[in-house]
Order: sequence, then C-alpha cells, then structure tokens
Amino acid sequence: MTTFQFGADNDPTGGEFGNWVLNLPLPNTISFPQGYHPLRYNPTLHVLGIETGEGKSHAAASIMGLGMDPRFDLTKAYWIVAAIAGVDPNKASVGSTAWAKFIVDGDLSFQIDAREIPTQNPPWSTGYVPLGRSTPYEAPAPPFESINGHQVYQLNGGLVDWAFQQTANITLPDDANLQQVRAQYPTFPNALKPPFVLEGDDLAADTFWLGDLLNTWAENWISYWTVNKGSFAMGDFEDAGVGQALQFLTQAGKADQNRLLILRSASDYTVQPQGQTPAQFLFNENNGGLSGFQESLNDVYQVGSTVVKRLSTHWDQYQNNIPHFP
Repeated sequence: MTTFQFGADNDPTGGEFGNWVLNLPLPNTISFPQGYHPLRYNPTLHVLGIETGEGKSHAAASIMGLGMDPRFDLTKAYWIVAAIAGVDPNKASVGSTAWAKFIVDGDLSFQIDAREIPTQNPPWSTGYVPLGRSTPYEAPAPPFESINGHQVYQLNGGLVDWAFQQTANITLPDDANLQQVRAQYPTFPNALKPPFVLEGDDLAADTFWLGDLLNTWAENWISYWTVNKGSFAMGDFEDAGVGQALQFLTQAGKADQNRLLILRSASDYTVQPQGQTPAQFLFNENNGGLSGFQESLNDVYQVGSTVVKRLSTHWDQYQNNIPHFP
C-alpha cells in the first residue's frame, strides 16, 4: 500500500509507488475504477500494489474498494503500508524507517484555538482535548473505540516484532544531503544518527502539522491514548483510514486485520531546524521540498521489500500461520 505517485508508475523519483513497480517489479496493470489509481501486480510473487491517494478518506475508500472487489481473495493477504512520513527528531533521523505497533488518530478531538486556551488554574499545554473529556489528557484515557470513533488501532505486536527482526540489521544508505539536514538538529541525539530501522508509532492526521509545540502534543497524544504503551515516531495522513477499512473488512470476512504492517520512512523532521521558526520551516518545506524525500522513498522500499519477499517466497509457511517474534 502506497499513497501517492507523480507521473509514470515506474518512476522511483516520483513517489512511493515507483520503486515497487520498477524494482520488485509489479509489471501487470489491473483496472481499479472504484479506487484512486489502477493496481499493479506481480504474478510470480503474487504481490498486489495499490496507490490509495493521500489522506484518510482516500485511503479508507481505496482499501474498502479493494477488499470488497470480487476479483480478489484477500482473506489470507498481508497488508503492508510502505510510505513516507515526518519523523520526531527525539526518536530518529531523516531517512530512518519505523515499524508501528499503534496507529493513533490525530484528528478525532475537541479543539480550542491556542490563543484562547486557559493560562491558569491550571494552564493548558494544548488546545486539543480528547472526545469525551473536558481538559487535555484528562484521566482516564477513553477506550480505543467508542461512539466517538476509532481513536487507536493496535497492530499484531508479534508480527511487527517479526518484521522488525527481519530488517533491524539493514544498513540504510547515508549521503551528503542527509548529513547536512541532520547537522541542523544539534540538540537531538537521535536526529544526528545516520538513518536506521526502528520500531516506533504512528500519528495519522489529515493536517500537515509541524513545529516543536505540536511535536510535543503528538508525543503526549500517543502516550495518553495508548496508556504509555506507544511512543510517537512518525506523523502521516493515511494510516487511521487504512486501519478503519481493514477493521470493517475483517468483520465482513474479507480480510484479516491481524496481518497489517505499517512501515513509514522519514522524508523530513516534524520539528523546525535550529535557528528557524515553524513558519520559516513551513515555507522551506513548501518551496524547497521535503529534505530527505528521495532517500526516504528508497529506504521504505529497501526495508519493506525485504519483508514482502520473505512472505511471498515462503507462502507455504505463512499462508495459514502469521509469523511472530519471539
């Protein structure tokens, strides 16, 4: 599952789909009128590739459209999101690639404009308030799913650990561009490391947020909702939509949400570089492009394809038995 591609499907510089189509490869094109973009398929590996479109609504609708398509039996399929994201510099560096155990929705909430939040008795640290609560991070945290929506998707931890073990020792390429970007974050030890593979969780929101204050909110939001079991690493648009679609498809007997993997690779940081304001950082992101864009496209393919090939070439082992670690 990828989310966007500019131009030709087989252009590895044009988006998340390109490396898969060109290098896995995915040579066959399959019409997909109920979704965002035609599907691609490898008949030898039995790997189906989808470009969902960006945002939660695109992702949810495209995955539902695929799961309900009578041409495919996806009851035993493994679903792997292989896409780029913004990385928390407290957690990892640009170009790093993370397997998630939790997807937390960053949109389902009350919100008060930051200029109007209480400043005393006690002061609020954010204008985001959980649905069902009256103050930020009010205890106890609500359940993952309620009448207010599905806030947290907990993935199959044993499968995630297995995928991480398959890829933890992969050496991701470093280059002068990444080194230059990292050097702008001297107070973040993990942001200064060469890119690496890790486990870290996922905040999915349709707002492309950035800046140090919102990064602190994202860290706290994931910790709050997962009752300190999750730890924010990557910010993205789509994954809560994927999680919702797979939950419904599982209920319909069309898929198995326990076979979902989320892999996100860092195309940029979620916090502005030293010496910049968030507004300056936004201008640079919008006009100069994401700082680790091409490296993250390559890295998410390198890591993700390792797991895809393992599952595909050992199908007799994994068709009926979901791998797990330990």
